[in-house]
Amino acid sequence: MNKITLLSVAILSSFSFSVFAKDCDATLLPSWKDSESKSAIVDFVEQATKAKSKTFVAVEDRIAVFDNDGTLWSEKPYYFQFAFALDRIKEMASEHPEWKTQAPFKFVLEGDIESVLGSGEEGLLKIIMATHSGMTVEQYQQEVKQWLKAAKDKRFNKAYTALTYQPMKEMLTYLQQHDFKTYIVSGGGVDFMRAWAPQAYNIPSEQIIGSALKYNYSYNDGKPTVTKDASILTIDDKAGKVTNIQHIIGKKPILAVGNSDGDQAMMQWATSQPNSMAMIVHHTDAEREWKYDRKSHVGKLDKALDEANSRGDWTLIDMKSDWCEVY
Repeated sequence: MNKITLLSVAILSSFSFSVFAKDCDATLLPSWKDSESKSAIVDFVEQATKAKSKTFVAVEDRIAVFDNDGTLWSEKPYYFQFAFALDRIKEMASEHPEWKTQAPFKFVLEGDIESVLGSGEEGLLKIIMATHSGMTVEQYQQEVKQWLKAAKDKRFNKAYTALTYQPMKEMLTYLQQHDFKTYIVSGGGVDFMRAWAPQAYNIPSEQIIGSALKYNYSYNDGKPTVTKDASILTIDDKAGKVTNIQHIIGKKPILAVGNSDGDQAMMQWATSQPNSMAMIVHHTDAEREWKYDRKSHVGKLDKALDEANSRGDWTLIDMKSDWCEVY
């Protein structure tokens, strides 16, 4: 390499670094560009923790709730828990020869994902019931952990747990450092998330709320067990998020973060009080992640997008413009 080329590389490297340094602060939320979204987070936390001010929020009331799919990790081309269910069907197929001719199972075995999704809520529920019930919680979570060790997202060729958003994990840490109690309130299965999310987000299992099947308790030969039933206990989506927050947390959060219309009710609930805020992760980055909103069959953002654009206490996080890195 000649001197001119070396000099060019040095100049370009210096330029790239200066651009990064200008847009991203390595000391505070380093994966966030200096944007309105980052300022909104920092200002909100500073106001909530500023002693003897009108906006001060007592530590016990600093409740922040986060959706998971599409908010803390990716959710395309379909929910990762659904990918787990599809793989489980293939593993269990030898025990169920009837599945070769039964919809929607035959679609899974044939690799016809379009028909699987086309089977509607009834078909998808059959898949979930077949793969998520009839075992103890411990057995189920062990299956999830083993799957996560081996399974990879096809587009990025990464483990699913490597597709958690670095900026959002930094936000969680920032809130936790300022005595916020952070909860996951997601449409995903609660036992599925509790198998890995505590380590990924530093959020304990008891602060993870999600959809769930009913549980059966038994005490056979002195051995107590809790088994996952094939019936629904709760669907943690839309208004269901609000009722579960009230039932389980018992307090109205002052911060709610989501990415879809399924989170709209939760955000409305949180921001129905002073000194509160809602944020929406808007998927605008087709190159580094995915680009979608109003017409998406997963993580549809339509009515909540309109509401965010009409309110001052809801902030849109533009993934492409606001994040220095995604993963």
